[in-house]
Amino acid sequence: MDQQALVSLTLIILTFALYIGISIYHRAKATSDFYVASRGVPAFWNGMAIGGDWMSAASFIGMAGTVMLLGYDGLAYIMGWTGGYLLLTFLLAPQLRKYGRFTVPEFIGDRFDSNFARLIGAIATIIISFTYLIGQLSGSGVVIGRLLSIPSWVGVLIGVAIIAVYATLGGMKGVTWTQVAQYLILITAYVIPIVFMSLQITGNPLPWLTYGNVVEELGAIDRELGLSEYFAPFDEGSRAQFLALLFTLMIGTAALPHVIVRFYTVATMKAARWSGAWALFFIGILYLSAPVYAAFSRFVIMNDVVGQPLDDLPAWTEPWLNTGLLEVTASGEQGVLMWEDLIIHADIVVMATPEIANLGTFVIGMIAAGAMAAALSTAGGLLITVSSSFAHDIYYRLVNPNATDSTRLRAGRIAIFAATIVAGLLALDPPGVITQIVAWAFAIAGGTFFPVLFLGVWWTRINAKGAIAGMLGGLTTTLTYIFLAMNGFILFGIGDTGAGVFGVTVNFILVIVVSLMTEQPSQRLKDEAINLRYPEQMSYEEGQVWLDDTSGK
Repeated sequence: MDQQALVSLTLIILTFALYIGISIYHRAKATSDFYVASRGVPAFWNGMAIGGDWMSAASFIGMAGTVMLLGYDGLAYIMGWTGGYLLLTFLLAPQLRKYGRFTVPEFIGDRFDSNFARLIGAIATIIISFTYLIGQLSGSGVVIGRLLSIPSWVGVLIGVAIIAVYATLGGMKGVTWTQVAQYLILITAYVIPIVFMSLQITGNPLPWLTYGNVVEELGAIDRELGLSEYFAPFDEGSRAQFLALLFTLMIGTAALPHVIVRFYTVATMKAARWSGAWALFFIGILYLSAPVYAAFSRFVIMNDVVGQPLDDLPAWTEPWLNTGLLEVTASGEQGVLMWEDLIIHADIVVMATPEIANLGTFVIGMIAAGAMAAALSTAGGLLITVSSSFAHDIYYRLVNPNATDSTRLRAGRIAIFAATIVAGLLALDPPGVITQIVAWAFAIAGGTFFPVLFLGVWWTRINAKGAIAGMLGGLTTTLTYIFLAMNGFILFGIGDTGAGVFGVTVNFILVIVVSLMTEQPSQRLKDEAINLRYPEQMSYEEGQVWLDDTSGK
């Protein structure tokens, strides 16, 4: 093992030890610990944990690579993922927290007084979380595969083993504080390389202020080489696809079960709002840095790699060629490497750039540790969501309502372990790049849940039949379009990653039409919905007394 691999592996092992230590210290001892961390997480730390939960392998590993390869068109990911938090923070999170449940399916089942709606919500949550989880485990495979110079699928299996241990031990309580540590590690690992690259390229340590000049130089290089300019809009896709992807990611963000459940871990509606505000701040640090990373990476490759002899490639290319995520064709003019000769997988850009720019052994090791932190932090939250959907919403609420606390904890831990193994097997041969797989999860989440959650809070006329019809129609439409688009069937220029547009539209129509054509919900359910809108720091049970007093009932 060379020095670089040894340093990287040491840093990763140290961070793994930290995560497992935190999980043991904050070991879940009751179901409230396991599912919602006993609702005792302060807003500031919850915002940071949300940032860790959110900064997945797609954000850390895949997003900068996507922007580097797609240019302007890749910005839909950044704008969609950020904008969705505004919808969630202002329209849903405080109200869902006030209802006082553990999970999204539980909210749906109790809000509409329907066990069938609860079951559909639980199944959809498991589908969404599995899809998202495949992307995270695929990301861990990229990191470990490069580190040990082994195929990515072997790295996936190693990541599966690690995640299964610490998520099973700590539950939501352990995962929350693990995600705080993981955020601090991943954001440090992400920002330090672009600071060094900014010093190398521009002499200024503030990359966010200097990369605009680099983008202009990239435009000049592209024109010289006869390539489409890096910042040309809608060059890699249509305007319709850009807007559909932006919409899908925004709506999906506001409806992701593993993100919503993080707002259940605080004590009040006010704390839920502040959690969203802090989350936007912590997430913004990385999202403002991703375009910088993309621009610097492309600039370094264009200047230091393109134009080199094909038989004298830089040393960094060999280990990445071994992973299968980098390919070099032999079509260069007169034996010289051209931009078109490089087939760069979007998922390797963040990992490879520090090597390309010669940023040093320790910085490269930090990136590896940060990338693993990103993949593991989101995977932990997803596994808790899968576990709660099965053990709480299906097993406890539908199958065995008399189950003891210890029995429910055991069921939750078994569900986490089983889900990790199944998702790991699916991630051995991922159906797309990380950002693409994750975009599918957002499309499914938005198409299934957003209309029902939004109308469930803000429209008293919605009933169980409308919610059920909407969820089934939205889920079916989204999954069908993803499959058809992957096989060449495209409507209005919208690809598979923009499928949420169709799912959300069908869902809204079905919810409204079916609700209006069937009987009204009971007055109790209407009162519950109205009560959710008041900002008082009380649960539904407490708020019902206040509502009854003020309404004169």
